Amino acid sequence: MPDVSAIKPVSISAKQARHLALAGQGFETPDPDRAVDRRRIMKMIRKSNMLQIDSVNVLSRAHYMPVFSRLGIYDRELLDQLSWGTAKQRKLFEYWGHEASLIPVEDYPLYRWRMEDALRGEGMWGRMARIAREEPDFVASLLRHLEREGTTAASALNEEPREGGSQWWGWTKAKTAMEYLFWSGQVMARKRRSSFEREYDLPHRIIGDAAYAPTLPRDVAQRALIARGIVAMGVATTADIRKYFRLPNEDAKARVAEMVENGDLVPASVEGWAQPGFIAPDAKIRRRSAPSALMVPFDPVMWERDRVERIFGFNYRIEIYTPAEKRQFGYYVLPFMHNGEFVARVDLKADRQAKVLRVFSAHAEQGCDSDDVAASLMVHLHQLARFLDMEGVEVTQMNGFSKRLAAQGALA
Repeated sequence: MPDVSAIKPVSISAKQARHLALAGQGFETPDPDRAVDRRRIMKMIRKSNMLQIDSVNVLSRAHYMPVFSRLGIYDRELLDQLSWGTAKQRKLFEYWGHEASLIPVEDYPLYRWRMEDALRGEGMWGRMARIAREEPDFVASLLRHLEREGTTAASALNEEPREGGSQWWGWTKAKTAMEYLFWSGQVMARKRRSSFEREYDLPHRIIGDAAYAPTLPRDVAQRALIARGIVAMGVATTADIRKYFRLPNEDAKARVAEMVENGDLVPASVEGWAQPGFIAPDAKIRRRSAPSALMVPFDPVMWERDRVERIFGFNYRIEIYTPAEKRQFGYYVLPFMHNGEFVARVDLKADRQAKVLRVFSAHAEQGCDSDDVAASLMVHLHQLARFLDMEGVEVTQMNGFSKRLAAQGALA
């Protein structure tokens, strides 16, 4: 492996690192007079490389929100078409990117190495490797069923009791086999039901000729992913790069070293970072207007909490799985960025029956408890309410920063 430590790094300040990280993720000032069409949505997704999918729906399905955070209010049906539409409409496919993700179809060949790993029983959850190894005839029978019957959900294949009894983690044998076929690229998700369950079909029926793209050599595909990832992250450590695409540790280290030697990554010494960073060879630090946005925990900016703290000085932990009495800020807490800095966080719920966006709590960061921050946050909350087809915003807690925020609502 080449020795990258001998190459003199460029120096980057903490402020420049923040500029790079936000510019790479496609943040821009929303323009209400400029239509958010399919082209703009795809341009944004290509910048981030993917949209993470998650089952949490207390506010909105996770994949809708990063587009809103960057482009403002848009028609969610456009993203549905890009994700699950007809062959002509579809520009995304679901696979394992960072986690379960919607990924541009043109990047399908860059993930074939991961599918090939799964075919060998590597790089996936043990139960999937086990069923592929121990019950190949059963797995093959599911493929034949799809070939014959077309789109099918795992729940329609048998009525076996779930292991462990949990809706999400207690899987039937058919579900386990289908997930193996999905991970290994033999089937694909045609759509997600309202319950978030996948409906599966054969890849060529979903993405057409793209399904027949040749498998690139592992190192070539991984270098291509890293080249995209470093642009999306702006500046990143080897660990950041590895985690963005969930690359195997040794693969990530080898690819980074190769790309530095080839001039495809430039080492960077970043103010305050203990580990060396890297930037793209053509990286430019543009002093654009600093963005303001609400972000969900599943936004690419928020994926790695240690990176968020390193770049923005913002300590954030998702508390969905924390017992209610032990939560510090709330169940589904969105960080609020104002002028390029995280200044507050709000615990939100979309009350669809009452058509109200409920703010259960709001907390300002130290030194940020001001009318200016509260006013900007309330503007963004009303925009979010309109995006989610809510008719208003209601702050339910009346103390501290929440009281200041509620006062801004009264002034609106």
